[in-house]
Amino acid sequence: MIPISDNVRCWNKPIVNYWLIGINIAVFLWELKLEFGDELGYFVNSWGLIPYQITGAIQTAVFLNFAAWIVVIWRLFSLIFNIFLHGSFSQILGNLLFLWVFGKTVENILGHKRYLGFYLGAGVVTSVAQILAEPSLKVPLIGANGAIAAVLGAYIIKFPQGKIYSVLPLIILYIPLELPAFLYIFWWFVQQLFYGIGSLNIPPLGVNQSGVIFWGQLVGLLFGAGFMRFKTLMRWLNFR
Repeated sequence: MIPISDNVRCWNKPIVNYWLIGINIAVFLWELKLEFGDELGYFVNSWGLIPYQITGAIQTAVFLNFAAWIVVIWRLFSLIFNIFLHGSFSQILGNLLFLWVFGKTVENILGHKRYLGFYLGAGVVTSVAQILAEPSLKVPLIGANGAIAAVLGAYIIKFPQGKIYSVLPLIILYIPLELPAFLYIFWWFVQQLFYGIGSLNIPPLGVNQSGVIFWGQLVGLLFGAGFMRFKTLMRWLNFR
């Protein structure tokens, strides 16, 4: 199933969503350039989320090691930067396709600045969840999966009856479909199984080789749903 659009009308241009998609594409093109020069492994291991590096630096810094605190601060940048890195063609195509369809509607609801904060905040929350789930992991975790799961969670809470215009490709025949939005929560998690297709060569250990990334996506989904529930509740209280 390939989502194309939804039936929710957007009155404002999703400028932030366009920028997020553009930045993801630009960074992935840079990754391709680095792969041809055999420099991709160093780049991803420097800016990807490696739980062991963060937890190890924090443990050292607790003993008032000033240099370790510098490492902690530097590694904390990976909590956000890792969501703009991708490890395969299928991962970035799948992520950006869902971001294109669902992100524009969520941005229209939240507004440009709040949507940007929501997206980046979801990335940080899911990154922290992945660190807590497996603090000794030495393999980089990258991808916008958690942030986009949050966008999906927010969308489903706001538009539980929304319809997604989709295409079902069958070899050379493409069948147009109109599917309920909640079905794409299930499909979102299913398609993660195929994100290894077209993987980039990222030495020494590759990326996203742990099931911990699925926990990050689940946390992202709950974060997005909870955020939208809270926003709706606050609006309801203000009207009373």
